[in-house]
Amino acid sequence: VQLVESGGGLVQPGASLRLSCVSSGFTFSRYSMRWYRQAPGKERELVAVITSAGGSTNYADSVKGRFTISRDNAKNTVYLQMNSLKPEDTARYYCRAWDATIGGYWGQGTQVTVSS
Repeated sequence: VQLVESGGGLVQPGASLRLSCVSSGFTFSRYSMRWYRQAPGKERELVAVITSAGGSTNYADSVKGRFTISRDNAKNTVYLQMNSLKPEDTARYYCRAWDATIGGYWGQGTQVTVSS
């Protein structure tokens, strides 16, 4: 099983980034997909969720209206489009596959730094 995140980087406030998480080794379309983030000295925070078929999404209040989660089951990939980035969005971003009966898998994360 592998989940490989990419797309992070150093950007200025107000910029956009799109994170990708490519998955392999499991039936991607069966799992809901989640993006988490963890800033230094803070607990890991759930940022966004998308159901297995992509029909429903949910977001943390801190990113609602700025971030969009989406998925392409044909490519085994989940995305996180991040707009209007703020310094407080600085964190390491992780994707997670989750199924309530099977459990879940984590990626290694990608660093996002928002700074002027």
